[in-house]
Parts: sequence; structure tokens; C-alpha cells
Amino acid sequence: MTSRPFKQVDVFTSEGYLGNPVAVVLDGSGLSDASMQGFARWTQLSETTFLLPPSPQAKANGADYKLRIFTPGGELPFAGHPTLGSARAWLHAGCLPQKKGVIVQECGVGLIQIEDRSGRWAFAAPPTHKRDIPEDKLPQLLAALGIRSDQVLAHQILDNGPMWWSFLLDSTATLRAVSPNHLALKQLGIKVGVAAIGHQTTTHSSLLISRSNRESRAFIGRAPQGSRPVTAGEGAELEVRAFAAAIGILEDPVTGSLNASMAQWLIGMGTMPDNYMATQGQALGRQGRVHIQQDAKGQVWVGGDTVVCIDGHVALD
Repeated sequence: MTSRPFKQVDVFTSEGYLGNPVAVVLDGSGLSDASMQGFARWTQLSETTFLLPPSPQAKANGADYKLRIFTPGGELPFAGHPTLGSARAWLHAGCLPQKKGVIVQECGVGLIQIEDRSGRWAFAAPPTHKRDIPEDKLPQLLAALGIRSDQVLAHQILDNGPMWWSFLLDSTATLRAVSPNHLALKQLGIKVGVAAIGHQTTTHSSLLISRSNRESRAFIGRAPQGSRPVTAGEGAELEVRAFAAAIGILEDPVTGSLNASMAQWLIGMGTMPDNYMATQGQALGRQGRVHIQQDAKGQVWVGGDTVVCIDGHVALD
């Protein structure tokens, strides 16, 4: 067995063991797809990554390394917390990017830019493709989640590499009470993200949010004349949960790809401000913190703190 440098990094937390860990094999050269998948199944983390040299074309375009990302159930073209965690592991190993303060990662969705933004690394969210959830799928999906239709303010399928069937719920109380039927979600073969706005407690505001977008009007009912969109306001937070039994993870502690696509969706609707913090993981005893910022050009950046918790070697062929 070949001894390979290995780190385990806790992501979206400044205190170890309260975020979402990612296993990072710093030299994946020569490993087969089956070996990578087998190791990811063994770690039983939501993601395990393998760093490789970038392709010649990607390197010419600034790429510092290539990243392959595996869940226990398969490979992903992109994921958020493995992106930040792998970048931290790479820097911790003494590697330096081609451009100071900017790391460029090659992965399944192309090149991802990771920047040091005021002392916290953040990745540029890749484009999110949005489409409506088919109406004939909603009853079965809501039943699997254990939520009622009148508790949903908006819904959309969000795809930025991983695909998340996403719901904005009426309150954090509803969000925290969600207790899904994971077997039913696995049989449906989909990953589900749910979110609710914090510090927004009035029923009237929630109803107006639900009436301010096309997805909700089609699902909940026709908006009366004169209703206006209501934003969450400065200082608002978003509380998020992610269920992914379809890929072997019942509930993900903190999910970068989901938070990235939700930010593009909700900021685009005018529901969330262009600078906010999302929290995730409370149901699992974690305290994930995801920092969202949309810049003047409209690019959404997803940032978070990282902590190296394990530093050593792994025997792997």
C-alpha cells in the first residue's frame, strides 16, 4: 500500500468538530476510480476528495490543482465544503497558488476561483440552473418531508453541479421540526434542501414573501392585487438543512453547494439581502456558519472558516 499525505479538515467553522469534515488525500495520482470510491465509502463522510495535477489546458488557464469529489454513493462534479476544505489542506501542506491570494481549482464543472476575501477564503459560486418542481411530484415529496403545502413559501430545483430540490419554509420552527422519511427520499432518488429566514416572524411578511414570486403563486395561490415583495432586511440570516439519502447521507451537516445555489435563487428574488450569514447543522449538534456575499458584478461568493483536525498519512492503492 502506498503512503499518501492526508488531512481531515472541518469546514464552515472556526472551532474544530462543529462544522462539516472533509477527508482530503493530497496525492491521488495513480488511484483508480474504484479505489477512490471505496475509500470514500470507508470514511463515511459526506465527501472525500483527491488532489491531482491540473490538466495542461486548465493549468494554462491558471488552475493550481484538479479536485475529484466522492460521496459514499458516487462522484460529484462540484461541492462547496470540499472545495474550501481541500484548498485549506493544500495550503496547510505548504503549496502556493500561481497567483497570490487566489486559488484556481479544476473540477467537474470547470474552473472554480477561491479567493482570500478579508482573511476568509471564499469560492465563486458556479452558475445555478433553475427549474420548477413538477406539480405531480410535490405531494409525494412533501409527504416524505413531513411538511404541509401551506408551510412552503417557494420551491425550485437548483442545479450547480449537484442538484437540490429546494424549499423555502414559513418559519425556522417549521424547519427545525422537519423529520423526513429518509427511505422515501432515497426511493425518490433526489436530494432536498430546506431553508427558512431567521428574525422574520410576522405572518404577514411571510405571506407577502410567498406571494412575491412565480413559483409560490403557482403552488400556493393567486396573489391579491397590490401585494409587494418583502425582503428579509439587513442582518437577516438563513437557516438551512440538507437531506441526501439518495447518495448515502441522511442529513449533511453544512452544505456549500446548496447554500451557493440558494443564495443565487433567494438574492435574485429579492428575498435575501446581498450579504448574509447562513446557519446549518443545528439538528446534528453542529454550528456551521456560511458567509454569503454578492459583489457589484453580481457574483455570489461563499465563504467559511476551516480547521485542520487530522494531519498524517493514509495507506491507499
